[in-house]
Amino acid sequence: MKKNLVLILMSVALLPIATTDSFGSNTNKDTAEKLNKSHAIKVTTYADGLNQPWGMTFLPDSRLLVTEKSGHLRIIDTTGKLSKPIDGVPKVNTKGQGGLLDVVLDPKFTENKTIYFSYAKLEADDSQSRTAVAKAQLNDDSLTNVKQIWQQAQLYKTGYHYGSRLVFDPNGYLYITLGDRGNKEEVQDLSTHFGKVVRIDTDGKPAADNPFLNRPNALPDIYSSGHRNIQGAFLHPKTGQLWGNEHGPRGGDEINLIQAGKNYGWPVITYGINYNGTPITDKTAMDGMEQPVHYWDPSIATSGMLIYTGDTFPHWQGDVFTGALKLMHLNRVKLDSNNKVITEERLLLDQKQRIRAIEQGPKGHIYVATDNPEGQILKISPLNH
Repeated sequence: MKKNLVLILMSVALLPIATTDSFGSNTNKDTAEKLNKSHAIKVTTYADGLNQPWGMTFLPDSRLLVTEKSGHLRIIDTTGKLSKPIDGVPKVNTKGQGGLLDVVLDPKFTENKTIYFSYAKLEADDSQSRTAVAKAQLNDDSLTNVKQIWQQAQLYKTGYHYGSRLVFDPNGYLYITLGDRGNKEEVQDLSTHFGKVVRIDTDGKPAADNPFLNRPNALPDIYSSGHRNIQGAFLHPKTGQLWGNEHGPRGGDEINLIQAGKNYGWPVITYGINYNGTPITDKTAMDGMEQPVHYWDPSIATSGMLIYTGDTFPHWQGDVFTGALKLMHLNRVKLDSNNKVITEERLLLDQKQRIRAIEQGPKGHIYVATDNPEGQILKISPLNH
């Protein structure tokens, strides 16, 4: 295993947004500069030899559980050593953006050893697929009691926009983010799972207080709607609210505060355009549809999300980190108490790697997974640690 070391004396690429938010309101320059203090960092290769790592989470003993898009689940020990693939993972559809996707621990993992993972389900006709979620008990080298607990109601033939981040809330309910699968015509339809966030219990049943539970012709597990493709999600450590970053088209990547019953507008409103340059809509706002906390134009291609809480990087506490696939960096956004952007910073630009997933380690370091056939886990530490 390689242990390459890259020194970055100060984090780089502070963007002009340091004194304005996405919608143009001014922030006092002195305040922005005080809040924009950054850190001298070092970046080390914690582990390599992974095949397109997609999701990861730390185990209580500080080992790292990692999914590979190709369908493998592995454990990385505290020295960075990579395990053999864990037995018992169901076969997945790896076409396009499909594969084995996110993974999270049960809130009572220390008692029940249960994990949850999302994947593109392999159907008899492999030209069609859907997002599914299973749970299993994790042993050192195998999964047991593997059980699918949820699946997207509709099949679709495209191989992209699975969404698929998994997040537990304080009540023990599981959020699943779902992309539009390229079928934007049905995103606003509450009888489909296209472009939705769903919220279920650990057996796959709709959460008891879901907003559309008793609405006719609406799927009862839906929590929010109007999403294009949420590839990063995180529960805010102070408020307990769900945040997500949304992969836009050409322009229009977003950070959103995701709330029960809210409609986030896709494809009726967007700050992006089609990849061929034609308009999707002439609207960026509409009554009854939510505005993003922040958006990017041009797109950075968002994936993975972390709201930092550690003491290792004190100036970054509360900051929102997002992976960038297209622009190949780790993005940091600092917000004020009203969720207005104070500053934005681009880290790891010298790495020139697509950032897929982000985790905070047990000692407050930041770990990122690079989306490559020879994927790595990079560790971000203070320069003098």
